[in-house]
Amino acid sequence: METTKPTENWNNPPVRREENKKVVAGILAILLGGLGIHKFILGYTQEGIIQIVISVVSCGAIGGLIGLIEGIIYLTKTDEEFYQTYQVGKKGWF
Repeated sequence: METTKPTENWNNPPVRREENKKVVAGILAILLGGLGIHKFILGYTQEGIIQIVISVVSCGAIGGLIGLIEGIIYLTKTDEEFYQTYQVGKKGWF
């Protein structure tokens, strides 16, 4: 009869994966999409600056619409899809 030794997890820290920023980025994209804050949260500095410029040039109309669409896309993806697409794959737009 084989007995298995119970494992203790108190000294084995969990494997850390980069924090999933889906909800924060999605809500900020919907509410403040024209400012591109969701881009900066995800680490897309260049895309964030482009989003701000688009908003200034279009008086907020196009930049806000892009943010709204991206926010909806972010929030409808599963956590794993979002993580792989936007945090690992670094897809900057849509």
